[in-house]
Amino acid sequence: MQIDITADALLTQLKLSVTDKSIQQMDRIIKNTPDALKFFKHLFSLNDALSSIDAFIAPSSSCDFLKIKLRGEESSQVEDFHQAVKHWADKYKVSLEKVTNKEVYYIKGITH
Repeated sequence: MQIDITADALLTQLKLSVTDKSIQQMDRIIKNTPDALKFFKHLFSLNDALSSIDAFIAPSSSCDFLKIKLRGEESSQVEDFHQAVKHWADKYKVSLEKVTNKEVYYIKGITH
């Protein structure tokens, strides 16, 4: 199955609001993330897995990258969150940047 990776499609699949502003931001994120179109189609399975531990994928409010964020801070959730994110990143060879002292990762592109 071929998934069309457009700003509108990403927002819809991630269950985010589709507005002119959010589409423009997602377009910038796609352009700013090296090899985005190679792995963005795999974001949806990660987003589904994260929903059970109160985590999500969304555009960052501070930079033009997608972030993966844990809402809750229960120790079992934190461990499950990091394991799920690491497993996904390793499987699809995605480069992440961990935000210091927060349960947040930025999706930076494909590892080389």
